[in-house]
Amino acid sequence: AMSSVASAPAAVGRAPLANFSRSARRGVGPRRAAVPPGSGAVSPSGFSSRGSRHRRPGMMIVQALAEGADISDVEGDADLSIVVDGDSDAQFTIVSIKATNRPGILQLMKTTLEDLGLNVEKTEVDMEGDLTADTFYVTGDNGAKVDDVYDLANIKQVIKVVLNAHYLKSNQGARPKDSTSFLEANPRQKDLLYSLMDSYAKNDVLSVQKSIVDHVEYTLARSRYRFDDFEAYQATSMSVRDRLIESWNDTQQYFREQDPKRVYYLSMEFLMGRSLTNSLFNLDLNGTYREALKQLGYEMENLVEKERDAALGNGGLGRLAACFLDSMASENLPAWGYGIRYQYGMFRQEVIEGFQHENPDYWLNFGNPWEIERPNIAYPIKFYGNVEILESEGRQAFIWNSGEEVTAVAYDTPIPGWNTPNTINMRLWSAKPSREFDLESFNTGDYVQAILAKQRAETISAVLYPDDRTYQGKELRLKQQFFMVSATLQDIIRRYLVTHDDNFDDFPDKVALQLNDTHPTIGVPELMRLLMDEHGLGWTKSWDITTRVFSFTNHTVLPEALEKWPVDLVENVLPRHMQIIYDINWRFTQELRGIMGDDYDTIGRMSIIEEGDGHKNVRMAHLALIASHTVNGVAAIHSELIKTTIFKDFYRIMPEKFQNKTNGVTQRRWLAFCNPKLSTLITETLGTSAWIKELDLLSDLRLHCDDPAFQAKWAAVKRENKLRLAELVKAKTGVDVNPNALFDIQVKRIHEYKRQLLNVMYIIHRYNALKEMTPAEREKQVDRVCIIGGKAAPGYDMAKRIIKLVSAVGDTVNKDPDIGDKLKLVFLSDYNVSSAEIIVPGSELSQHISTAGTEASGTSNMKFAMNGCLIIGTMDGANVEIAEEIGQENMFIFGARADVVPSLRREREFFNVPPEFYKIVDQIRSGYFGWSDFFAPVCDAVCGAQDYYLLANDFNDYIRAQEAVDENYRNQALWTKKSILSVAGSGKFSSDRTIREYAEDIWDVKPTKRPMPTNPKPYGPSHKM
Repeated sequence: AMSSVASAPAAVGRAPLANFSRSARRGVGPRRAAVPPGSGAVSPSGFSSRGSRHRRPGMMIVQALAEGADISDVEGDADLSIVVDGDSDAQFTIVSIKATNRPGILQLMKTTLEDLGLNVEKTEVDMEGDLTADTFYVTGDNGAKVDDVYDLANIKQVIKVVLNAHYLKSNQGARPKDSTSFLEANPRQKDLLYSLMDSYAKNDVLSVQKSIVDHVEYTLARSRYRFDDFEAYQATSMSVRDRLIESWNDTQQYFREQDPKRVYYLSMEFLMGRSLTNSLFNLDLNGTYREALKQLGYEMENLVEKERDAALGNGGLGRLAACFLDSMASENLPAWGYGIRYQYGMFRQEVIEGFQHENPDYWLNFGNPWEIERPNIAYPIKFYGNVEILESEGRQAFIWNSGEEVTAVAYDTPIPGWNTPNTINMRLWSAKPSREFDLESFNTGDYVQAILAKQRAETISAVLYPDDRTYQGKELRLKQQFFMVSATLQDIIRRYLVTHDDNFDDFPDKVALQLNDTHPTIGVPELMRLLMDEHGLGWTKSWDITTRVFSFTNHTVLPEALEKWPVDLVENVLPRHMQIIYDINWRFTQELRGIMGDDYDTIGRMSIIEEGDGHKNVRMAHLALIASHTVNGVAAIHSELIKTTIFKDFYRIMPEKFQNKTNGVTQRRWLAFCNPKLSTLITETLGTSAWIKELDLLSDLRLHCDDPAFQAKWAAVKRENKLRLAELVKAKTGVDVNPNALFDIQVKRIHEYKRQLLNVMYIIHRYNALKEMTPAEREKQVDRVCIIGGKAAPGYDMAKRIIKLVSAVGDTVNKDPDIGDKLKLVFLSDYNVSSAEIIVPGSELSQHISTAGTEASGTSNMKFAMNGCLIIGTMDGANVEIAEEIGQENMFIFGARADVVPSLRREREFFNVPPEFYKIVDQIRSGYFGWSDFFAPVCDAVCGAQDYYLLANDFNDYIRAQEAVDENYRNQALWTKKSILSVAGSGKFSSDRTIREYAEDIWDVKPTKRPMPTNPKPYGPSHKM
């Protein structure tokens, strides 16, 4: 239909601005009566008098562009055509446009029409190629259509100016269209849905403020005039999450379209740390949000402190998994992480009078703004019961009749990469009852039974690593592990089948499953069960698929740390899986007999089933190794040790399975973000911030290590970081420490093999030496602040005694007036990622002193070295490779090497112990630090053959290394040079490098970077942070 504008006088078609202004003043709509003030007509300023709370920019744009000129002079889009039809519909005026499709057209048209005092009652969107055809059914403010020729002409003129201006000025990145949408049968609906959100959220300060305040009022239901720091944190997090979700949705859509091979990282731990600062830095929005909040009256630092660390991990294993997710996203890999959404985490550590107390970590009490609950993604998880065997068409069918069933519900957390449009996912499972409430039991008076099922289900995802000293604890741990892998595998299979019908031929070419240690290994028989029992595949096909998708990372060299489950426990909790494990083991041992004949000793050592002392156990590491196409260690020395110790029989038979993948850490969180002043200095010195992605570029710092001016800047940054750490020590312990002292740090899980006890014994030695000196001699000694932190497992008695000893020695040393600031010892409780982000930049000496051959890798050593902290340590784990990269002369190495440790253990009871060592043991045993009875087992553990971790053997060499520390620290220019060289040599220890090696050598997964939006914001260029 032709618009009535076509019959208007020619002069109307070229109406000057004065005519438009007259139209704006009197309002748009039928001229049945004068429009009264406040009725909703367009005001003289060009804004609708309705809803003064929301000012609209449309009319201002028109006035600014058209002032002093004919509207028809504003040209831009050659494809633009506009029809304003007041005749063809009895109820509505129909506004139709055809234009080059630019992001934001639909919202711009809506705003413009509303600014003109029109109500948009209905919208139709049709898109074809680069063009869009949008139709709007509008009425005036009085509810009637507009049919005045003059008004219709001016509506058209305004729209023309606005759309041409938008065409000329628009550089906003368009979001991609979904080519896999289920709405293909209704393209108009699909086009409308696209147009409603065809551009990304704006990231200017004003838009960010609007986003935050919207969440304050609409999500938190608080007044925008009254909200505290915690509510500001929540609203800010949700505003950032909005931008993550945009990227997350578009990334997942791109993965669906490209259908690449995906990697799924299965881990019982993800020690993520705080998300706000990490997300803002990765999105290059930290400065924008900081300024936006400042103008609103809030400080970013205060809001950051309101975020609780996500209690989803304990130590290095979980932190490694978190670093890997960051690197997978930054490397643009099609990857997801899978784990458990623990309600309480492991525990919140309190140290009261030196004793560790474990309290629930209520990190979810006030919600988690970063997670997205997916109640529509839920899977049944079965336990107990029995297995029926049915014959059908000559094949056996196994039916698992469960005795208990729970539901796994998905919670997603977007994981942004750095300087990339990709955002990947961490999906965590929460256990819910299959029935929310047993009403029948409640109504019959059995109130306990009514809630028991709910509590039993929720217990599965309540606590990380429940104490497994009892049968019930072991049972819960096994149920946790199965719960995670079963939900994960069901989810992976569902996603695969969406695009591959019911055909599993391509499954190994589309799926890679990485087992982070042995905890997820029960996934091997679960995948076999799903393929055979649920999807009807045969054993041979199922086993071929299973052995092509799984790979296994081992994280220990200690035989006692290899996970085992009693056979009767597995049979009770997972009866079908025990059958499958027996079948896998029978076939494997038959293969071994074909290779080595009747060498039953070797076959017994390699069997999945361990037999002895009347008990049978399932060796989970053996199951993982047999079912995986690759097994890797996590440091060069570790990967060689497992070939000659715990897995030597397997290495002899299948050497091609074994690889090394030295761990790494993400330099973004652990240098660029947590140490901003050092990061800025590095960027200024190197002339680029590209090192934030390519860490090898740090090697150029070697060119500046002898420059006194650069050393002075470096030392000034370190001092500022030490002052922050001193504040943390004061807040946590009440102890004032001297920032001029050497800050000596050992923070990690408390364990005998990590030898915190050796550290404490040296501190006692140092204390004794200071006490024996004259005041003049004492004054010449280097001041030292010793900081120890870490959690002991709830059931680990010896580790708890060591914590008490640290506290007792600290009480004695810190209160001794003869010592003063010459020596301080504090224990920092509840060590976590957030405290590490202060401790690591402020440290000067970091202790990594495990007995050689016991630490698989360690990653905290990498974080400390990356921040200019010198390492004192043994040649164990990643220390070996760190020494290769930064130079052993820039570290303080001591102790026996791994190859001689076994013989030293055999000869330990005959070892000539240093007198000073026994003096310290006797000093502890005598009660010098109090609690003599309590510390007796600690003393016993380092005497004679009980000294399994060889503290006595390494003691003298440890003292020698500590003396070298003092000597170097007295020469601050030398110390600073070594600090610079430590950072310069850290390039290898980026988790980006590790992940690239996994992707190329193990997973065969390629980067799948979605196209960058036209305007790359919010993903900043590489020279920005």
